[in-house]
Amino acid sequence: MNVATLIPGLDEIVQHGDPKRRAEAVRQIADLFLKGAPHFSSAHVDLFDGVLSGLVPHTEVAARASFAEQLSVIANAPRGLVGQLARDDHISVAGPLLRRSSVIDEQALIEIAQLKGQAHLMAMSERSRLSTDLTDIIVRRGDRDVVRRTAGNSGARFSQGGYATLIKRAAQDGVLTLKVGQRQDLSEVQLKELLMGSVDAIRRRLFEAVEPGRKHAIRQAMLEISAVDRARGRRDFVPAQRTIIALHSTGDLNEAALLGFAKSFKYEETVAALSAMSGVKIVTLDRLIGSDRHDPLLIVGKALALEWVTVRALIMLRLGPNRVPSMADIEAARVNYTRLMPTAAERVVAFWQTSEA
Repeated sequence: MNVATLIPGLDEIVQHGDPKRRAEAVRQIADLFLKGAPHFSSAHVDLFDGVLSGLVPHTEVAARASFAEQLSVIANAPRGLVGQLARDDHISVAGPLLRRSSVIDEQALIEIAQLKGQAHLMAMSERSRLSTDLTDIIVRRGDRDVVRRTAGNSGARFSQGGYATLIKRAAQDGVLTLKVGQRQDLSEVQLKELLMGSVDAIRRRLFEAVEPGRKHAIRQAMLEISAVDRARGRRDFVPAQRTIIALHSTGDLNEAALLGFAKSFKYEETVAALSAMSGVKIVTLDRLIGSDRHDPLLIVGKALALEWVTVRALIMLRLGPNRVPSMADIEAARVNYTRLMPTAAERVVAFWQTSEA
C-alpha cells in the first residue's frame, strides 16, 4: 500500500497546498485509515502515520479536534500523530486523546503533565488508569478542580508522597477531604492525618458517606482528634498578651513584629498581635482562624493594609509547620487578596469587633 498514490499530488499538497486542499487531503486519508484500521498491519499504520503527521498539524482546529475524537478510541491509532495531537495547545484537540487513548505511552503523558496547563491536566485526570508517577505531577501542579477529579478517580494510584500532598491540600478543601477519605487504598494512618486537617462538619459528612467497613476507623480517629482539639482549645494567651503589651508600649508593635511571629509559628503571639492591631477579640480571631478557609486572614490583613508577604505567612501559620498548600492554592489566595476591597474588609472587621465569634 502507498498512501501517496491514492491522493494525486499529495507531496505538492503537503509542501505548498493551501489549508483547504490540506484539509480535504486529511479527510480523505483519515477516512481510508478509519475504515481499514481494524485490519491494518503495523507497517500500514506506520505508513499512514508518516503521511498524516505531515498534514494534520497544519489543518484547522475543528478538523484536528474531529479527527482526534475518532482516533481516541482506536487501539492501533498512529502513534506519532496521536503524540502530536495530544500535545496540541487546543484542549478540544488534545482532550479526547488525553482522556481515552491507549496509544499514548507513560513517558509522553508525564511530559505533557509537566508542561501543559490545567485543561490538559483535567483531561488526564479522567483516564481510566493513572500511575503514581503521573499523579505525583498532577497533585503538585493541578488546581483545585483537577486535584478533586484525580482524587475521585478510582483508577488513579498515589505514592506516599502523592498522598501526603493530597492530605495537605485537603486541609483547605472540604470537598477534597471527602473524596480522599472515601478512597479504598487510603491507610488508617493516612485517614487520621486527613481528618486532623479538617473541621468537625467535614469529618461528620465523611463518616456518613463512607462504606460501613470504614466507619470504625473514622470513629476511632475522630475520638483521638477530639482529645487533641480539646487540648488545643485551652490555649493560654496570657503570656502572649504580655509580650504584645510590652511591644506596644515601646512602639514596636507593627507589621514587622507580626511577620516575625507568624514566620516563627508563634500562634498565640500572632493572634494576640492581630487582636491588638485590629481591635477584634482574641477569642473571635482564634475561632475564625480555626475555620476551614483562609478568608478571615485575607479580610483582617486587608483591613490592616498588610503586605502580601505577611498575609502569606499568616496562612502558613494557620496550616502549621507540617502542612504546605499547593502553589495553585497560594496563588488563588493572593489573587483574592488583591481583589478584596479595603472598605469591604473594614466593614467585616467592624462587625467582628462587636460580635461573638
